[in-house]
Amino acid sequence: MTFTRITIDPEQMGGVPCLRSLRIPVAVVMSLIAEGKSEDQVLALHPDLEREDIREALRYASAAVREREIPLRKAQ
Repeated sequence: MTFTRITIDPEQMGGVPCLRSLRIPVAVVMSLIAEGKSEDQVLALHPDLEREDIREALRYASAAVREREIPLRKAQ
């Protein structure tokens, strides 16, 4: 899978994945979505973003969690 809107630059934002070099980390967008914000709300909060940025951030996050194991607490 190719990501054309995700940029990683060690000189910018500590090298965390951002959207189109805008200094808006993918994690920030994912946090907003996880909190229940709609795409329209995310775009209102970050007017430099485009709808496709949000969708690519979701695809990127999905690919990232497929690539590594995340420790989870056992169900009780």
